[in-house]
Amino acid sequence: MSQYFSIDGTGVWNPSTGPGTLFVHLAAAFVPLGGPHGIGTTPGDPDAHPIDGAVFAAFADTLVAECRATSHPIQRALLEGFVATAAVLARRGGLALPALDGPAGRSPRDIPGGGAAGPDRLAELVAEYERAMPV
Repeated sequence: MSQYFSIDGTGVWNPSTGPGTLFVHLAAAFVPLGGPHGIGTTPGDPDAHPIDGAVFAAFADTLVAECRATSHPIQRALLEGFVATAAVLARRGGLALPALDGPAGRSPRDIPGGGAAGPDRLAELVAEYERAMPV
């Protein structure tokens, strides 16, 4: 079985059920940090996930900014895999992610004096995931 993700009608990812279902559940878990995710499920077809591009772009960009800015190594590690996957989908759907293209900021969630953000690996992960994710 496969899952089908499309952004505003454009197919962007066709993973097996395991990774596809996990991605949807993780998106829901990140709502408190990134806002609404815009990922839906087609009535009568639980394997089809239409994505509202404008909502998903805002969600993904917020998470990209947090991932790149945090100085907390565990927070960054927990975000990286999901955020890199979301960035690939956004790019495939023609969505802009200003937080990925600009300089990294500082997270307002970090503890003051907690140090600088760690190495910015997100662009490398996005490139790696792009090659590994079937459309």
